[in-house]
Amino acid sequence: MSGRAQLMWDEAVTGYDFGPGHPMDPVRLALTRKLVEAFGLDGEVDVVAAKAAGESTLRLVHRQDYIGAVKAASADPAAADQSYGLGTVDDPAFAGMHEVSSLIAGQSVGAAEAVWRGEALHAVNFAGGLHHAMPGGASGFCIYNDASLAIARLLELGAERVAYVDVDVHHGDGVQAAFWEDPRVLTISLHEHPRTLFPQTGWPEETGADSAEGSAVNVALPAGTGDAGWLRAFHAVVPELIADFRPQVLVTQHGADTHFEDPLAHLAVSLDAQRAVQVACHDLAHEYADGRWVALGGGGYAVVDVVPRSWTHLVAIAAGRAVEPEAMIPEGWRQEVFARTRQLAPARMTDGRWPVSWSGWEAGYDPADRLDQAVLAARRAVFPLRGLLA
Repeated sequence: MSGRAQLMWDEAVTGYDFGPGHPMDPVRLALTRKLVEAFGLDGEVDVVAAKAAGESTLRLVHRQDYIGAVKAASADPAAADQSYGLGTVDDPAFAGMHEVSSLIAGQSVGAAEAVWRGEALHAVNFAGGLHHAMPGGASGFCIYNDASLAIARLLELGAERVAYVDVDVHHGDGVQAAFWEDPRVLTISLHEHPRTLFPQTGWPEETGADSAEGSAVNVALPAGTGDAGWLRAFHAVVPELIADFRPQVLVTQHGADTHFEDPLAHLAVSLDAQRAVQVACHDLAHEYADGRWVALGGGGYAVVDVVPRSWTHLVAIAAGRAVEPEAMIPEGWRQEVFARTRQLAPARMTDGRWPVSWSGWEAGYDPADRLDQAVLAARRAVFPLRGLLA
């Protein structure tokens, strides 16, 4: 097995563009790539462009009629079929949509293949993590569900246990739906409570089909949750489940929209806490999955201040050359940000909250605390189904 990490990148993924004014501005991908370069991380990873996912790969998760609808909308955006979620406010149709969505999916599938085959220990596709796309429809800025496709490809290659951990502010509903009936896949999602945020799913009671009880885990966090609560919830649920499940591969989704500056949600997490969870996921992969780790991007709509820094940390951690939070950001990148966006770029790789601290679950909990109630609900819903003490 190669000890080096792979960074999956093809410049053409920046063509995933829903148009001016849409929150998912592809500049966030371009700026992340440039910041990775600015920190010299290209010398620490193998930068690989995988081929686009072909139709047989897309069919591992998506229905044939939906793929056909995406192709039709891609060729003629004005003819997009809204019954498939295409041509909507969230998912406007655009020319070439099928091709670029397939390319992003191909990077995640390629990452999964490289890690499974031992060509790389870790692989990162920060253009991926499009976790809302359903087998038969687009949703929430997501056309093809690259995370689900990567997992489905791992199963096709012979994996018997794959764990998926999603820390995007939104529920990882598409991935949960894709593997709802499959006990080989453990999906864990920490997200803002469905009462206050799209897609209004991800209740703790959603635990998987009868054939896969306890294989879906949902930690629904109260709006306003900050660093200490977010990290407490993660560590109160995720490590124990991963230790029990012992996945052969860990797939993680690192949406940066939990951040307090994100305009589309209501958590209050810092860049420093996001980095801490990235480190924790890396460590869990090494502890329980022989280091096999596929890390994806996801949401994130503070496209200058947050996303590039968060995902550069992710790439650096995967590369084994973590960027210190106090590190100054190279001036050349800051100038590029201003030239592209007319925004002032951040100066350091921290929000000033490092090292972040939290109180561990083993020290006890407060049943009157809303965060602890969310953790308790998740543990009580799932842990007994897996033979664990809630």
